Amino acid sequence: MKQLIMAVALVTGLSIALAGCAPHTAGIMASSTGESRIDNRNFANEVTLTQLKARPEGGLLQGAGLISSQVATDLRLQYKFTWFDAANFAIEDEGVSWKSVKLHGKQQMQVVGLAPNANAVRYELYVRKAFSN
Repeated sequence: MKQLIMAVALVTGLSIALAGCAPHTAGIMASSTGESRIDNRNFANEVTLTQLKARPEGGLLQGAGLISSQVATDLRLQYKFTWFDAANFAIEDEGVSWKSVKLHGKQQMQVVGLAPNANAVRYELYVRKAFSN
């Protein structure tokens, strides 16, 4: 019985340790309306998302944001624009894939996206750390 309890404790401890090592895919978000959200505080210490802008481009809404590294090492990141209509519904969100970028130490990079149709009135830009499988 004592060995069974020890085995269960060992398996539980290993499960907790491995779960602690799992990559966090949460990141940070900023919107063209001035809202922001931090889903991963550690990541938010490494990357900032600022200077969100929007303008009309050929009848569609174009958005941009500045991703800035706050660390001296390289970062592999992914970002995604999500577009919303006047009723606050996401527009074609499932069809939009994450785009990858690599920032070198303290580098800044402007990313730009174009709404999929003319119904977009605002956007959210989400950035997260990229992990290899």
